[in-house]
Amino acid sequence: MKNPYEVLGISPSASNEEVKKAYKTLAKKYHPDNYADSPLADMAEEKMKEINEAYDEILRQRTANKNGGDGGSNYNGESYYSGGGHIYSEVRSAINAGDYKTAESLLNGVAQTSRGAEWFFLKGCILIQRGYYFDALRYIDRACELDPGNREYTTLRDNLRVQSQSYGNPTSRQAGGCNMCDVCSFLICLDCLCR
Repeated sequence: MKNPYEVLGISPSASNEEVKKAYKTLAKKYHPDNYADSPLADMAEEKMKEINEAYDEILRQRTANKNGGDGGSNYNGESYYSGGGHIYSEVRSAINAGDYKTAESLLNGVAQTSRGAEWFFLKGCILIQRGYYFDALRYIDRACELDPGNREYTTLRDNLRVQSQSYGNPTSRQAGGCNMCDVCSFLICLDCLCR
């Protein structure tokens, strides 16, 4: 891997705020959506992946040292991402727009060491949209293990479990056997994802 500071075009002594600013500037410049239907699309996607990896590496180093760029503040990369961080909010926007390829590409650009509950949740959501409910449930379960107090995660997991248990069950198709509350709850959870 290249020097992450060189990839972002900053010095190792840059403050956490400068790191974040450099990352956002490059992410806007090389975001794959800017190159849709362009011969440069593949190059932009690779560059975006390199930028994400560099940013994640810097966050990992600074979190591990707990004595990073701005005078010893603990800059926790995980909390930056979870619940609306830059990358994950882009993933949510892509899912909302129905652009699952971009959403998955952005998720795959997140370093494995930085993949927390939000990553697993969003991966599960993409799989739901593609119709892979059982695989989605595995990812959502992992998100719930990592962040058991997150109601968005647990509600979706519980609704997926209800749906998977009734799949193929002839009694669930009898009159009165379909619980519309479960269906509505599931749709509300999916709607929450889009916000």
